Amino acid sequence: MIEQLQTTTQRIFYPDSDGQPMADNTKQFRWIVTIKENLELLFVKDSQVFVAGDLLWYPVQGDNKIRQAPDTMVVFGRPKGDRGSYKQWEEDNIPPQVVFEILSPGNRLKKMAEKFKFYERYGVEEYYVYDPDDNELIGWLRSGDDLEIIPEMNNWVSPRLKIKFQLSSDNLEIFSPQGDKFLTYVELNQLREQERQRAEQERQRADEAIKQLEEERQRYAALSALLREKGINPEQL
Repeated sequence: MIEQLQTTTQRIFYPDSDGQPMADNTKQFRWIVTIKENLELLFVKDSQVFVAGDLLWYPVQGDNKIRQAPDTMVVFGRPKGDRGSYKQWEEDNIPPQVVFEILSPGNRLKKMAEKFKFYERYGVEEYYVYDPDDNELIGWLRSGDDLEIIPEMNNWVSPRLKIKFQLSSDNLEIFSPQGDKFLTYVELNQLREQERQRAEQERQRADEAIKQLEEERQRYAALSALLREKGINPEQL
């Protein structure tokens, strides 16, 4: 009987896609990519932090219907690397500790309630939901078996990620533990270009300084030669 159950379990197919789009609009997509990529950068040197976006998470072996695809999830204690899906029983049974969802006009209350119960039941420690249209950020923190709402999200620091959320009247900003703002891909490229231009200007200034020193050296050499022609030792002046 045990052998038959194992064979049945092995035959279960766990799809890598649920057929749903990653995002419904450009704003939602931009926020998903920004949070996911900045978290990748934040933990780039930690080989045991896995960050993924829109990846199906299967928490229960043998049941391919129990699943969610968080917009972004972070798993501490699992190695980086490509995966078609996150099968928890193949990952030392470690669930994602932090999950982000970005709302779009197409999100329905029933669907969001189902996600909340899923994350609460299967071990998520921190759950954040951001509505970019209304600029509303809600967070929950695990307490025992429950996810309890965080009373104030402005200036909240994630216990796991150590990132800080700053919520103004019209915008959300997220900062790394070092105080660096989470930037979009375009903003990161603009920052890199500014750094490249600054480095080029520094190089040009250094080249100009070297050129001026060389001209001074040549003038000094010419003057020394002229003095020697007149029988004057420049070293004794």
